[in-house]
Amino acid sequence: MAIIVAIPPNRTACVRRRLPGPVSSPGVGRIAVTGSVAYDTIMVFPGRFGDHILPDKTHLINVSFQVDRLERRRGGTAANVCYTMGLLGEHPMLCASVGADDFTEYAATLESVGVDTSAVLSCEGVGTASAFITTDLADNQITAFYAGAMARAASVDLARIDDVSDVVVGADAPDAIAVHIDQAAARGARLTFAPAQQIPSIPDAVLRRGLETAWLVVGNDYEFEMMRERTGIAVEQLGARRLVAVTRGATGSALYAPDAVLDVAAAPVQHVVDPTGAGDAFAAGLLTGLRAGASLQEAGQVAALAGAFAVEATGPQGHVFSRHEFRARYKAAFARELPQSLDTLA
Repeated sequence: MAIIVAIPPNRTACVRRRLPGPVSSPGVGRIAVTGSVAYDTIMVFPGRFGDHILPDKTHLINVSFQVDRLERRRGGTAANVCYTMGLLGEHPMLCASVGADDFTEYAATLESVGVDTSAVLSCEGVGTASAFITTDLADNQITAFYAGAMARAASVDLARIDDVSDVVVGADAPDAIAVHIDQAAARGARLTFAPAQQIPSIPDAVLRRGLETAWLVVGNDYEFEMMRERTGIAVEQLGARRLVAVTRGATGSALYAPDAVLDVAAAPVQHVVDPTGAGDAFAAGLLTGLRAGASLQEAGQVAALAGAFAVEATGPQGHVFSRHEFRARYKAAFARELPQSLDTLA
């Protein structure tokens, strides 16, 4: 069960946190990452929901579950991508909307790894988007989602940010996705399109526009099948005109380019803890590699390893690694040194 609370955008209630700082990667413009910023509150019920719900009374549900564990984690697709890009040595600019009263600590964490939060819109009167997830011992879940400030994400104006060469449009409020696709095109920036879980919510015309104007499209195999059903555009057709990355979990990924189709093996995982956020880490690694001048194969391997680190930690921003550790794991996973083009990143 999902409960979505949508608050209409109010442009007068959101202000930019501060003027942008001078951060960009050597030789390329800034990368602006749009999408959600959210908190995930995870609760574990030490029983089974089915034992407390009468099958013949599901039209009159009134139940209470006492949980024995509660965790609050940082999440949201844009913030997740920025976090891993920061670990890899990039300086992405987070372009999202958050609550005015509950983002300070979150911002400090992102800034500590090199993320620029100056373009974030701080919105009065609403909180940062939040998911409240209760899981039972049978892995059933009841989720309530509060959109909060995310409903005002269309107010994030990419035209006000200087020196942007790349724009990531990730899962976000549907109107914000449409706005940011158009803003990326208007300024001639390369668009990375990764709509993920918002695919069912995006109008067909917007989804098609994102696919047709993107420089890079990223998603898992299920998401690409959903997009094919909605637009009639198969992944092979996309790959004939632009870069496409299809993740396939433990079996690796397929990378499409107009002149090649590459299979990239998954990086070995030391221990699986939580797959949440692995796709965002993969996208971060791929973008970081490509922006640094790595080949498509090399960038795909960086992406695979970034995803492996994410799987080994709790939550989409629970992983950490040093540059030395990333370099050593890359060599062990792919039997080669990290490319020189990535020397400044990891």
